[in-house]
Amino acid sequence: MNSRLIRKLHRWLGLLFSVSVLMASGSGVLHNVMTRTQAAPPQAKPSGGGMDVNAIKVSVAEAVAKLAEEKPEVQAVNLRGIGGQPWYQIYTTTSRAPQYVSAVDGKVDPAMDEAYAAEIATKFLAGAEVKKTDFLTAFNSEYINIFRILPVYRFDAGDALDTRVYVSTTTGSVTRHTDKQRQFEATVFTNFHKLGFIPNKDTRDLVLTVVTFGIFLVACLGIALFFATRPKKR
Repeated sequence: MNSRLIRKLHRWLGLLFSVSVLMASGSGVLHNVMTRTQAAPPQAKPSGGGMDVNAIKVSVAEAVAKLAEEKPEVQAVNLRGIGGQPWYQIYTTTSRAPQYVSAVDGKVDPAMDEAYAAEIATKFLAGAEVKKTDFLTAFNSEYINIFRILPVYRFDAGDALDTRVYVSTTTGSVTRHTDKQRQFEATVFTNFHKLGFIPNKDTRDLVLTVVTFGIFLVACLGIALFFATRPKKR
């Protein structure tokens, strides 16, 4: 074994890939800090306002008949409390979004989806006034794929912390709650630990694979160097 060559490779490859080790270890420490300083993700359980069940006058079949679709094929029906009133949230095979029919008088109102989302956000933020700032049908740099659920509404509280929540009317819950400080920590972790600054996933996975293999190679060279340079037995 050529100890001089191994030492040279180990030195330069170690210098090159130590940057990745520093990024991963530093952001890993930050991640542990985040688990202590940030609240756990919201529970995915239906929220929003309550409802007066005694006000229900329209059956599910009657509500479905109110839809504009001819002979709709229903996939799911939920009963939601919006503004204190019961509404049917109906999913069909042809509609891309839920449709809402009043369980009181059979009125169809497409605006109820956003109203329901706003009510969920307001309740989650203890009555704070919120403003809709986005509707996501794809993940982005803040609402990344680990949150899994789409589509979602984004609502901002407009406070000093720049608090915002992401709401799914499908689950009836907040799927993400963040603010300036939380998002700064999350962005640092995503960029340094998972190379989130590389937008293309295939490219990012390739770089991560190459870097990880490089660290493995440096470790192997270090072991080889240990045996190649150990004192000879007399």
